[in-house]
Amino acid sequence: MLTEMFREAKHTVVLTGAGMSTESGLPDFRSAIDGMWNDVDPLQFASRDAMQFERDLFVRFYKQRIQKLKGARPHSGYYHLAEWERTGDIGCILTQNVDGFHQQAGSRNVAEMHGTLCDIYCDECGEKASSDGYLTDEITCACGGFKRPGVVLFGEPLPLNAIHQAKMETKKADLFIVLGSSLQVSPANVFPMEAKRNGAKLVIVNQEATEYDSYADLVINDKIGKVLDDLVKSNTH
Repeated sequence: MLTEMFREAKHTVVLTGAGMSTESGLPDFRSAIDGMWNDVDPLQFASRDAMQFERDLFVRFYKQRIQKLKGARPHSGYYHLAEWERTGDIGCILTQNVDGFHQQAGSRNVAEMHGTLCDIYCDECGEKASSDGYLTDEITCACGGFKRPGVVLFGEPLPLNAIHQAKMETKKADLFIVLGSSLQVSPANVFPMEAKRNGAKLVIVNQEATEYDSYADLVINDKIGKVLDDLVKSNTH
């Protein structure tokens, strides 16, 4: 059924969530912490307040997340999505993830709604640098400002450009595929229903049930990599 939908679609939009990353061995946000964080809520360290008032802990927390990111690689599903974008079978990827795996695999039209862990930038002057700087404790900018991760912290607005891009792409979609998102976080969970209201087919691929399953035209509770591998095979026959 997914094969037919995919073949017939004129503009497919894909939304990816944590389930996409975890299949690459990258822990999700709440699991991305080692023993020293067991007694604390990670939200406490991923906030604007922590950056200002608990800076040492903030840096340690993100240093650890960046180290984990360096040890993981995109799985085959990322490369399938990139190839489908190249051939025009996919119009855009909207992602809640901050790992940069889509771009690493070759995708170009990606709306990173929660920013990226691949970059850091100065909170004062905005100058960008690679997040490798966090691993060598290069956290002070030449201007004297603090270099912070390029992710959206709690207490900060989402990037307007990415949200605008997501809205525009959703309007054009006639097939909207959710990959590995529990659809519990706004505004990402708004876009599947917006696409559905505009007449798009909705497909949800997630290991567990979501609150939006009853609205979907197709629900697949399986590993994303396997589903995308199967879709490649079915499209080559």
